[in-house]
Amino acid sequence: MTLSDENTQDDSNDNDNSGPTAVNGVVAADLKKFIQRIETVEERKAGMSADIKMIKDEAKSQGFDVKTLNQIIKLRKMDATTIEAEELLLEVYKRALGMAE
Repeated sequence: MTLSDENTQDDSNDNDNSGPTAVNGVVAADLKKFIQRIETVEERKAGMSADIKMIKDEAKSQGFDVKTLNQIIKLRKMDATTIEAEELLLEVYKRALGMAE
């Protein structure tokens, strides 16, 4: 970072609006709103990820295999045709590698 970069950076906690309102067509206020919205959602996402991890840890402590739970969750998001196609392709690949029964 150069000295000129340091002088032009906006402190996110600073509400001083004395800087330019637009640079090369970018409206500073709009940009700041988008950044703040993204940061808020990222914080929520981190909280939800922690909650999911806690639930998976609880399931694991009760003897469930978390990797298999993840596979089931993935499958429940798919339609039956997609599941069937993926299972068929997996079987073809296993046979090609001599892994099928």
